[in-house]
Amino acid sequence: MAWDAQAPDWAEPPQTAPRWPVWLRACLGGIEDPLGAMSRARLQLFLWMPVALAGGVGVYFARLTEPSASEYALAAGLALMAAVLALRAALPMRFPAALVMLAALGFLLAGLRAHSVAAPVLSFRYYGPVTGRIVMIDRAASDQIRLTLDTVRLDRVSPARTPARVRVTLHGAVPEALEPGAQVMMSAHLSPPPPPAAPDAYDFRRSAWFDQLGAVGYTRSPVLRAAPPDPRDWALAAHRTRMRLSQAIQARITGQPGAIAAALMTGDRSGLSEATREAMRRSNLAHLIAISGLHMGMLAGFVFGLVRYGLALAGRPALIWATKKLAAVVALIAATAYLWLAGPAVSTQRAWIMVSVMLGAVLMDRRALSLRTVALAASLLLIWKPESLTEPGFQMSFAATTALIVALGPWTRAARRLPRLLRPVLMLVATSLIAGAATAPIVAAQFHRLSEYGVLANLLAVPAMGLLVMPMGVLAAILAPLGLAGPALWALGLGTGWILRVADWVSGFEGSVLAIAQPDPRVIPLLALGALGLILTRGVGRSVSVIAILAAALLWSRAPTSRPALLIAPEAQQVGLMTAEGRALSKPGAGFISGRWLEADGDPASVEEAAKRPAFTGTRATRQTQFRTAPLIHLTGKSAPDRLDEACTPGAIVVIAARIPEAPRTCELWDLTRLRDTGAVAIDSEGRITTAAQTKGRRLWTRP
Repeated sequence: MAWDAQAPDWAEPPQTAPRWPVWLRACLGGIEDPLGAMSRARLQLFLWMPVALAGGVGVYFARLTEPSASEYALAAGLALMAAVLALRAALPMRFPAALVMLAALGFLLAGLRAHSVAAPVLSFRYYGPVTGRIVMIDRAASDQIRLTLDTVRLDRVSPARTPARVRVTLHGAVPEALEPGAQVMMSAHLSPPPPPAAPDAYDFRRSAWFDQLGAVGYTRSPVLRAAPPDPRDWALAAHRTRMRLSQAIQARITGQPGAIAAALMTGDRSGLSEATREAMRRSNLAHLIAISGLHMGMLAGFVFGLVRYGLALAGRPALIWATKKLAAVVALIAATAYLWLAGPAVSTQRAWIMVSVMLGAVLMDRRALSLRTVALAASLLLIWKPESLTEPGFQMSFAATTALIVALGPWTRAARRLPRLLRPVLMLVATSLIAGAATAPIVAAQFHRLSEYGVLANLLAVPAMGLLVMPMGVLAAILAPLGLAGPALWALGLGTGWILRVADWVSGFEGSVLAIAQPDPRVIPLLALGALGLILTRGVGRSVSVIAILAAALLWSRAPTSRPALLIAPEAQQVGLMTAEGRALSKPGAGFISGRWLEADGDPASVEEAAKRPAFTGTRATRQTQFRTAPLIHLTGKSAPDRLDEACTPGAIVVIAARIPEAPRTCELWDLTRLRDTGAVAIDSEGRITTAAQTKGRRLWTRP
């Protein structure tokens, strides 16, 4: 149509779109119509809410220094100004303004949360009497029982310097009378939460800070029960109930199948042996023993179906009653009871929020499974516990759920053309493949391993969870007050026994686990933003998303060749030198740190195998090798300072597990005094030094 010459003065003639090539128009579709793109984006603001919040939270945790009061004030002002723009600005500005507001809010929430949980952290090694109340009983990686205590009292340590919580591993005999709420006393070795094993390694101090865990340690002395649990202590009533139910389940279902059943039904994993845990990890079934969205969803789904179809048997009243909503209410009550019983684990709380949001959608006549419900659940979690963003469980849960919802539409269309009998089987295969593909990058980046037969293990084990384990657990809970839970527990044991056999079988395959080198820390954020961009954007947004994913892949491909040539442990207890055969360790031992190094290298060798690699020579207390053009000597033992003068030759690098008052200037010395300031040390093949203090910064949780 020709331009109307009688149009008002303020009207502009329509602009003819440039005749770009088809492929370029596809890439720049959002730019051709910016107003339309902004309008579409504004309608999707709810879906972008957790992304923007996560951006602000991520900025807080990525900083190397703690934000100052002025920086918090600046973020608050930015959030307020962006909120005003989001409400009153012109249409193209509203969506970006809303994203800025949410990001600033995420930054503020993360800082508020970090300061609100502040508690004393032990700054020295302590040995002496420890008194406290048991708040948690679990099992360490060494298969030893460990106790988490609060209301802690330490000899000759003022209350202002006493940690709110400590965790003690029991190396001696374990009393049978231990239960949550009991007051206990012991003589224990305590130390601050350990620093990272390497500059780029996971920092346990951060998670300990948010758990208010101010010291960890061990005891070889007997644990004495000073007082029984206070019956009026309702805060630990759930934990006591959990432990009693766990003991009852394991008394009826013996062995590790009973321990798995107790873990699934009550959240108590103290009965699981390290061999069982490792088999579950190697077969990619570890998610089955950590109560998560799978368990909560199966339980709520079974209760929902049981109540809804049960009410349908009522006949004519079922036509009047809102049976679907009644079933949703009962399922929500069951999920809440499961949350109360299973305890305060973050994965359990996250699962309950997701299930509650979905059941709430049913009550409001909305779709239970949609990107909006996932976005709401993620936003609530980030507002409540912003540190969840840094946890693998949060990342994997929402990655799997989002991928399954995105794939639900195409699957529904494809399923109509499939034989009815094959649909459930193919649905199981499809969900396992989709969830596995969505979480595989996170598993590989966070745990440095991939289970090559994980899909097979899940195809065999997950149906037993849904068809036998969770339904029988619910029935056992219903029948237990009547004393009729025996048959249900027997069937429950069959299901958990099958899961254990699948885990043992799959983990025994040759090459069942593929070792993956630790990627650059930017890889997971880039992958996440790229995947979300593909889902939530069009045109140029999708092009940028593809670029982000390709950049992440490029960074990850460089991971094996970018590993440090030399690593020094934070307390000089181990030195690792990269060789053509892999990282050679100066000595056996320091199992936790040595294991983390090898995992990050993508090296499947054991600590003992790495210590036997030909690189270091000499006695056990004096290990030496060559690094670049300089001698490298590792000195340990009580007589290490006496051997320093002989080892400290000009140009040599000396690592010594002792404090040297006056460091000699003839060699590069790394002693405990210097390492206390730097933490773990990494040196690359060019001689560039990186320390944990540089990469972790000065944050609330890194200060002594």
